[in-house]
Amino acid sequence: MDLRDFFIRYPRAAVAFSGGVDSAYLLYAAKKYAEEVQPYYVKSEFQPGFELADAKRLASELDMEIKVLDVDVITLENIGANPPDRCYYCKKAIFTSIINAAKDDGFEILLDGTNASDDAGDRPGMRALGELSVLSPLRECGLTKEEIRRRSREAGLFTWDKPAYACLATRIQTGERITREKLKDIEEAEQYMSSLGFTDFRVRSGDGNARIQLHEDQMPGLLEHRSEILNRLKMYFKTVSLDLEVRG
Repeated sequence: MDLRDFFIRYPRAAVAFSGGVDSAYLLYAAKKYAEEVQPYYVKSEFQPGFELADAKRLASELDMEIKVLDVDVITLENIGANPPDRCYYCKKAIFTSIINAAKDDGFEILLDGTNASDDAGDRPGMRALGELSVLSPLRECGLTKEEIRRRSREAGLFTWDKPAYACLATRIQTGERITREKLKDIEEAEQYMSSLGFTDFRVRSGDGNARIQLHEDQMPGLLEHRSEILNRLKMYFKTVSLDLEVRG
């Protein structure tokens, strides 16, 4: 089955739209093949500001209106306490909110951007999607992340080479309570790192300390800006260290 066939089967659908590579291509395909589609973006303190900006830009380029839903997930105890299965509860809360909004708008089918490269065994949030009967057309059609990037580039979507970006809550070590202050500190630290030209990195937080993860080819740049990074990140964290188990 290809995406055209999928949208023949499901001509009216809501799309959980994050502004990332996968959901952006899914929304593009839905606009192209579906009879009616409505994207929903969930805004919470787990998402940095640039994600909403990217989502609005992509929707504008596709000449679509996104509906932004505010969901205060941090106040839910089984999320804010940051247990090992936090992602399951968070995903369930977020997608339940979208499902309710979509039903109010007359949509019975909700789609998400899970692709064929995603490992269901490594993503507890996918269990929540199954329980809520959320459909994942990219996965059902066998589209891998690499293929989605290739197709996105051909379609002229600016998201085609956007790095993968997990929510800010993933930066805080499991078992440590998530607070608005911690999320804000992490977001501002990562914004500063981005302003220096670093890409696809993480600033991990644990007990008030920061641990930077980045690709090996960016380490020389980190050393070049060592003093500035230390001075800036120590505004938010007690200590700043480099994780030698590099990303990718």
